[in-house]
Amino acid sequence: MAFRLTYRRHCRYNTKSNKQRVVKTPGGRAVFQTLKKKAKGPACGDCGKRLIGLPCLRPVEYRRLKKREKHVNRAYGGSRCATCVRTRIVRAFLIEEQKCVKQVLMEKLSQAKEKDGKKGKKK
Repeated sequence: MAFRLTYRRHCRYNTKSNKQRVVKTPGGRAVFQTLKKKAKGPACGDCGKRLIGLPCLRPVEYRRLKKREKHVNRAYGGSRCATCVRTRIVRAFLIEEQKCVKQVLMEKLSQAKEKDGKKGKKK
């Protein structure tokens, strides 16, 4: 049976923010009940995957949460997923290692040049 109902709010069009659901009251009447938008939840800023351990809420509802409910206990917690954080740390470590190796090679080259310079002076 199709119910002929009117919207209870000002907006009269079937838009994304004006979704309704038909509910029967205890008195037997059928009325519209306004639905909230479905929340997507936070996603990783690098890879776009959904973050584990955080509730899927609408943006306004995050304001009501405590700080401990909005992030996980980790570097970049609540912003990046664990895999992306791991790759960032490894990348930073490898870059630092590369700098150290470069410096050691430069020192070896400079020592070799000094030895060559001394040998040339003796002759």
